[in-house]
Amino acid sequence: VQLQASGGGSVQAGGSLRLSCTASGRFFSGYGTGWFRQAPGEEREFVAALRHGRGDKYYADSVKGRFTISRDNTKNTVYLQMDSLKPEDTAVYYCAGKAGIITSSVFHAEYYDSWGQGTQVTVSS
Repeated sequence: VQLQASGGGSVQAGGSLRLSCTASGRFFSGYGTGWFRQAPGEEREFVAALRHGRGDKYYADSVKGRFTISRDNTKNTVYLQMDSLKPEDTAVYYCAGKAGIITSSVFHAEYYDSWGQGTQVTVSS
């Protein structure tokens, strides 16, 4: 499955953006899709993930209550709705996928084997 991320842009603090991650094929039950971000000079960090079987969702503490991950199986797309954006959310955002991912692995970039290109999100104060 190849992934393509889109939807980044520039917003002011408090604004919203919605990122999309579209797959070349259908998501199947055991698939996991994650969003990660990387700011300049920083390590890539986990943001959110979704396991497509039961629809379990996972979030980094820094984005809980502000970001929402969701899916549209008819469009083979996973979304990341980002509300109440803060300047510290500024980063390049990547979507990633892995067939058969287990719960403990969804938080770690090294367990994903498909990556979309990054999309820049810039939040100004």
